[in-house]
Amino acid sequence: MAAEQNNTGVFHCRNYEFPIGARTYIMGILNLTPDSFSDGGKYQDMEAAVERARQMVAEGADIIDLGGESTRPGFIPLDGETEIQRVVPVVERLVSELKVPISIDTTKAVVAKRALEAGAHIINDIWGLQKDPALAQVSAAFDAGVIIMHNSDSNQYQDLMGDIISFLGKSLEIAQDAGIKRKNLAVDPGIGFGKDLDQNLETMRRLRELQVFGIPLLLGTSRKSMVGKVLNLPVHDRVEGTAATVALGIAYGADFVRVHDVQAMKRVALMTDAIVRVSVPSS
Repeated sequence: MAAEQNNTGVFHCRNYEFPIGARTYIMGILNLTPDSFSDGGKYQDMEAAVERARQMVAEGADIIDLGGESTRPGFIPLDGETEIQRVVPVVERLVSELKVPISIDTTKAVVAKRALEAGAHIINDIWGLQKDPALAQVSAAFDAGVIIMHNSDSNQYQDLMGDIISFLGKSLEIAQDAGIKRKNLAVDPGIGFGKDLDQNLETMRRLRELQVFGIPLLLGTSRKSMVGKVLNLPVHDRVEGTAATVALGIAYGADFVRVHDVQAMKRVALMTDAIVRVSVPSS
């Protein structure tokens, strides 16, 4: 049975708002890195990046999520200035050319500040505001939307979902103490981060439990190793497996899905919304 959908409230990110419950929103992934696990190196060139963003919006992306530092397993951390040089010029172009919010996938306050000054709308932090103490304050100062993700340096848990909820609860306390409004927050269970295959699958089955926070849920499963391991397929052959996780994720309460294959996952979301949501826009 599908989980009850959150039919109230909004996700607020500066001058944009997303009504929660009406439909599923698509976040398109744009990696500006040479070494991301899926499409590293394809969009390092400014014009290639901007064209890809335009294409994703045309295919149905509601948000573009820029990443300047790879977070693949075994990645080499990047210094803030190099990340800024990769991300900020693209933010400036996209903000001037597109009519959708721009999200920055970063853990660093210095990068977030420069990106927000350039016009970005959302901070997507894979460490849930728990790595850089200044990131929450920067986000609050700009009225940015903030996506708080669960992460861990190991996959050893006393109680998997209980530990995820505890981590996210701490992140929400950090956000609240910094002055980030509740309507500016969303949570992400962190599929593929600090979890083995069985733990990723269990997290997927138990997504409903994250509704305890009463704020939107973002799910990022696109082309991840969970799909590859189950299907024994390489990164670029994981569209169908990703589609299964997106459909079930929406049925289990996801409000946003972060994906590479925007056109295909937009269609999956529309079909799933027609089944699990009370009302769906005609287009």
